[in-house]
This record gives sequence, structure tokens and C-alpha cells, in this order.
Amino acid sequence: MSFIDPKIESYSIEMSTRPSSVCEALEVHTRKNEEMSQMLIGPLEASFLGLLLRSLRAKRVLELGTFTGYSALAMAENLEEDGEIHTIDLHKKDYTERFWLESGHSKKIHSHLGPALDVLPKLAGTFDLVFIDADKENYIKYFHLAEQKLSPHGVIVVDNVLWSGKVLKSDVELQDDSSSLAVKRFNEMIQKRTDLHKTLLPIRDGIFLISRKVNK
Repeated sequence: MSFIDPKIESYSIEMSTRPSSVCEALEVHTRKNEEMSQMLIGPLEASFLGLLLRSLRAKRVLELGTFTGYSALAMAENLEEDGEIHTIDLHKKDYTERFWLESGHSKKIHSHLGPALDVLPKLAGTFDLVFIDADKENYIKYFHLAEQKLSPHGVIVVDNVLWSGKVLKSDVELQDDSSSLAVKRFNEMIQKRTDLHKTLLPIRDGIFLISRKVNK
């Protein structure tokens, strides 16, 4: 489902700060070689994440769901030289490292292979931004683990929370669609949390921005 006119989206991308040419080349490579290339966040979301990282002055980033490494690279480009991003996935494409190295930002990116529910608890320290873009059935579990790793003023960003508009369907309509039902349940859980600030943005397939409420 396209939530905005493609011409408006293209104009928005044209007017925005875009990822590097290496990142763009990785996007092109992914679209040519991966059947599930629609899983890429794309240049508009990458630009948004980059501005968010710079606004937070983020030093440490956690990503759940590496895919081909596009989002990790796009975020690494917006970190200072001493910044780091830890990205978790079950697999890593054989060409991902090549693009990271070509970009000059590879030293910031630390790839962890394995189930995120196993890897995440073992990572030391806290993170200024957590980007969740992995299997939808575990979104709630991922979020609870991410909360424990979030720095005091950190932000959790959750991707695909509109899920092509399927979250608008009833539970009965989604009874045989576990992924869609899981996204809907996740959104409902976040909405009910009174201890959180949250904003759901209709960028691409929906982005949830979530932070803790801080007592003044």
C-alpha cells in the first residue's frame, strides 16, 4: 500500500539530505538481487533516521534486523567517528561487508549473528537509539528487551507499524495472519503505556517513535 503519492515522496526525497553514493549503490544492488528488496527502509526513512541521530547526538545505536546492511550504513554515516552501531540478524549477505568497507564507516558497524532474543541480552552498555525492523511476531519481546538497554534520553524507533494498512482490520480478519496481528497488538500495547511518549508517523510503512517520560 502506498500512503502518499509517489511523486510527492520523490519530491520529498529530492529536497532532503540523502545517504551517500555508496549507500545508494547498496540500495540499487539490493533491489536488483534480493526478492524481498521492499524490506529496505529507503532514502526518505534513512534521511529521517540520520536527522534523528544527529539531533540526539547519539553515540551508540542498536539495530534489530540487518538485512543487506543498508540501514546500518545509512545510520553509521550520521554518527561521529567514535560512534558505533550494533546490528543483529540471523544472516549477513556476502556482499554487505564490501559496501560497508567502501563507505569508510565500517569500523563503526558491529555485526552480530544469531537470534536477537539471545544476542541482545548479552550486549553491554546502553544505546541512544534502538531501531527495530525484524520479524513482527517478536516485536513486543524485542521492545521489552530494548527498553532495558535504552539510555536515559534514548529513543526507540519501530518500523513497519502500519503494515500496509492491515492494522486497520479487525482481529477476526487477521486471525490467520500472525504477522499483521502481532503488529496490531504491538501498537495497542504502546498506545496503552502511559509512561511513554509515542508518535506514529505515516512515513513509508509506518514508524513509531517512542521514548520514556522523564520526571521534571
